[in-house]
Amino acid sequence: MTILPPLPRPGLSLKTLRVHQQGAVLSIELSTPEQGNAVTDMMLDDLRAVLDHQDPQVRVVVLSGAGDDFCLGGDRSEFVPTDPAAEGVRISGIKARRVYEALTGNPAVTIARVQGRAVGAGLGLALACDLRVGSPDASFRLPELALGLPTAWAGILPRLINEVGTARARDLVLTGRAVDAQEALSLSLLHKVVPAEAIDAAVAAWAKPIIRRPPAALRVTKTLFNSYSAATLLADASVLEAELMAAAVAETHRAADAP
Repeated sequence: MTILPPLPRPGLSLKTLRVHQQGAVLSIELSTPEQGNAVTDMMLDDLRAVLDHQDPQVRVVVLSGAGDDFCLGGDRSEFVPTDPAAEGVRISGIKARRVYEALTGNPAVTIARVQGRAVGAGLGLALACDLRVGSPDASFRLPELALGLPTAWAGILPRLINEVGTARARDLVLTGRAVDAQEALSLSLLHKVVPAEAIDAAVAAWAKPIIRRPPAALRVTKTLFNSYSAATLLADASVLEAELMAAAVAETHRAADAP
């Protein structure tokens, strides 16, 4: 069994997020714009700490990114050649899956507020949310294959298949092409595209009726959606994704070191 580092203590200052709660709405902003809000181990720890200690009165969680882009994906600088067995990648993959499950299984309705690029793990974080709104400059891309990596991050592939369909998911994964906001809308990667100045109003329009829903009915409805759309646990290969990603990274290191 892989042992994960301890979680940050409740109340410990967050280094990669800005978090604000107003009534029943919890806003979580990825807040490292100088790095394109890249997903790091520290960000995963921060996200898990916030989601694990979420106020039970929260009905809506809004996930956004600071700066020009929502999230430019995983921080590949953490895939270090001094870790030939890719143990760090394996641990990061387990953390990512737990964050993903905290979003998809959240008792509140989760909303992704997307501007600019959502790449790789960034697309994954948006996809984990129940509802997604984007500005006209929003775009999505899965470049993992071009980087020598499988699309094995936190359960993104089964979620993508459920949301857009197998044939369209195959196109996006195998080509790694960028999808603009209007195509993302047609693929159901986005539910709405609105002008940048109207994106907060669109989030508020979704949140207003949701926060009036009885919490028990909301929780059960979300559970039903997840149950009906997800593969059974025995058939869900995403439980192996951390191992698959680590194996791929380790093999890449071995190939690079070969004479």
